[in-house]
Amino acid sequence: MEPSQFTLQNGLRIILVDTKVFPSMTAILLFGAGSRYEEKKNNGIAHFFEHMPFKGSKKYPSFFKISSLLEGLGAYHNAFTSKDHTGYWVKSPVSHFEKVIDVIADITLHPLLDEKEIEREKHVIVEEINMYEDTPMRRVGEYLEQLLYQGNPLGFDTIGTKENILSFNRSVFTDYMKRFYHPDNAILVVAGGLSQNKAQNSKNRQYLEIIETKFTSWKGKTEATFSKLEEHQTYPQMRIMTKKTEQTHFCLGFAAFSFFDKRKNALSVLSAVLGGGSSSRLFIEVRERRGLCYYISTGRELYHDVGYVVTQAGVSNDKAKIHEAISVILSEQDKIAKGDLSKEELRRAKEILKGRFLLSLEDSSNVASFFGTKLLLERHLKTPKEIVDGIEAVTEGEVVSLAKELLDRKKMNLALVGPFKESDFSDIIKS
Repeated sequence: MEPSQFTLQNGLRIILVDTKVFPSMTAILLFGAGSRYEEKKNNGIAHFFEHMPFKGSKKYPSFFKISSLLEGLGAYHNAFTSKDHTGYWVKSPVSHFEKVIDVIADITLHPLLDEKEIEREKHVIVEEINMYEDTPMRRVGEYLEQLLYQGNPLGFDTIGTKENILSFNRSVFTDYMKRFYHPDNAILVVAGGLSQNKAQNSKNRQYLEIIETKFTSWKGKTEATFSKLEEHQTYPQMRIMTKKTEQTHFCLGFAAFSFFDKRKNALSVLSAVLGGGSSSRLFIEVRERRGLCYYISTGRELYHDVGYVVTQAGVSNDKAKIHEAISVILSEQDKIAKGDLSKEELRRAKEILKGRFLLSLEDSSNVASFFGTKLLLERHLKTPKEIVDGIEAVTEGEVVSLAKELLDRKKMNLALVGPFKESDFSDIIKS
């Protein structure tokens, strides 16, 4: 699975990936824009703007025109906004390549940004905010990032605040588009069974010609930057969101490093050992042996300059059981930091990571996202083989050393949503 990379004269980078299997594809246009590029007064604009291109464009002037056209091709479509990038994607039969590229180009280059649509969409997003407030399993992760990155836009909620959402007008959107939506700040990826399209003979050349036709008139330069962070935490922190829930959800997080750090593969292995599946330490110790939770997992989140490793679980609304679950998590972390890591655990963690990564590449949308985000965020492409080789090269000593360095109780961050107050867990922070 070798990606072919091109750059148009206007600066738009293009990646074509022929998976040589099913005659389906995913086209995704990624932008280097997200909530970490915002300020407090316009927090939420990246996500709000992401909703608008599908509301109508110059050639396709309404939501119905766009959705009925794409669904008439048998396609799925959607968009997303994260802290550091935004994406618009369509998944369709590869035979509809030209029409899909035409739609993506028109809605992102020529959105109507109709004022009536903006006003209607404000209420849609307010209800989206309400939905997330009623989803503590998701919300607790946002509270953790607020705790880790307080005072910096990286700690903002991507969706923004109701107050901001209701205040935005069309000029806010046009200014945002002028700032971020330029070809030098974008990557177009098309991945799937491109060679399965019998209508295309000299595959990449003909696909590239279609893309050039749709995007060649796109001009402009992006000069936007974000406020970088450095980790300086020296004492444990806690944020409790008191809320009536049927279950208490918590995140136990520790600062890590950026996605440029060479230790990121070791961090993935450490996460997998702790909570990477139903055979992981925490799943066995917290769920299977003690029956304290239904779900528990450990993962990592890495950005351009900072990152963190986090364990999340949902436990009954019993303070003693929450204390016990957190105590077990910290105990298992301490064991690894002291060198308690078997060769079998290390092997199994690597196989989990390698296997799940390779299985994810059966889906063209994951292939497109993998190559696109690597180039957009990390500025270079890696093949799946390089990823697998990097995981396999991780040693026991690297994992133990990383656990010892990162899983320091003085740098612990606890975010929790449930019917409790901070004093209920102050002893955990002080221990």
